[in-house]
Amino acid sequence: MRTYRELFRTPQFGPLFATSAVQTAASTTSGLALGTLVYAATDSPLLAALSMFGSSLAQMLGATLLMSAADRLPPRAATTGLALAFGVATAVLAVPGLPLPVVFAIILAQGVVAAVGGGVRYGLLTEVLPKDGYLLGRSVLNMCSGLMQIAGFALGGLLVTTLSARGTLLVAAALYLTGAAVARFGLARRAPRAAGRPSAAETWRVNALLWSSGPRRRVYLALWVPNGLIVGCESLFVPYAPERAGLLFAFAALGMLVGDTVAGRFFARRWRGRLATPLQLLLAVPYLLFATRPALPAALALAALASVGFAASLLFQERLMTLVPDEFTGQALGLHSSGMLTMQGVAAALAGTVAQWTSPATAMTVMAAASIAVTLALTAAGRRAAGAGAVDEHGAEPDGRPAPQRPVQVSRRSAPGSGSA
Repeated sequence: MRTYRELFRTPQFGPLFATSAVQTAASTTSGLALGTLVYAATDSPLLAALSMFGSSLAQMLGATLLMSAADRLPPRAATTGLALAFGVATAVLAVPGLPLPVVFAIILAQGVVAAVGGGVRYGLLTEVLPKDGYLLGRSVLNMCSGLMQIAGFALGGLLVTTLSARGTLLVAAALYLTGAAVARFGLARRAPRAAGRPSAAETWRVNALLWSSGPRRRVYLALWVPNGLIVGCESLFVPYAPERAGLLFAFAALGMLVGDTVAGRFFARRWRGRLATPLQLLLAVPYLLFATRPALPAALALAALASVGFAASLLFQERLMTLVPDEFTGQALGLHSSGMLTMQGVAAALAGTVAQWTSPATAMTVMAAASIAVTLALTAAGRRAAGAGAVDEHGAEPDGRPAPQRPVQVSRRSAPGSGSA
């Protein structure tokens, strides 16, 4: 599968695409509104960052206890139920006078159940599309996410200004409910991908198997850490420029859209492995310049340029797909999504803490420098392993068996940052 026309002619891809689009718009709109609301009430960069990205901190809890459900629940029912739950929770967050501990309890609960949502969605994508179409489909979903983040942050900024932060949360709740309706009436009923009941024990067993391979570990870390640290930079957009945070988020999403489009559709296969590290460095280097507190036009350009580097995630996802057995696809992709979002939450907390003691601009520079250091360290570790003959080009399992290979044709933040790819 090489063309977008072929992709959208595939039965069931359209409803899945529409469901993802509406939920991304809801997530970005609600994230900006909630961050604005909490910052206005507390004047705390840390709490504002955690209100936008704190649900990500609970993703790993869901990944370690509930992720086996991603392959053991009917996809349509799970997608519909999760969208309904998020709609209700977002409406509750709009209640005036809600105590801050209750706000954060709801945010963390959303993160726990959202962990399963990523596995269900991307596992369903592997069923809807042939194997050679997965990465083209994922690229289109990422491009859609970028467009919806641009629209969501623009709409959120407009609504927060003209309506109110709480009114914006109610609009986001309505969008979640719309997504639930699209999933219920647009997706076909399918049986679960695996038999048996979801359990923490099964989740742990498969997670341990996935983590047991050195090549897979390095790919997971490359997908989680450099990306997450830069989302920590994005989490400071509200305290960095309270009046223009929506613009910064929108330009960052625009950069991600450009990167996903170019990498997912036009990178030749022989170049993809070589370009992953340069793209991850591009992701971080522009944020070093925020130490100079650039004027708004320069800050917008730097945020957009940096976010082009999020396309590295697409290239590492392709590598992960060659290293994972078919029967664990849903959980493996869910673990990637949950780990990435958890790292984004951790990075938001770290960035907010540094900003609390220094300034948002200084904290962005620190997080960018850390991202560069991790990227270079992982690249060096991979080269040492290859040089020692520990792995081949595609990675070997611990017992020496080659990892299952999947033929793929590539044509590829959680919101609410642009790194939800």
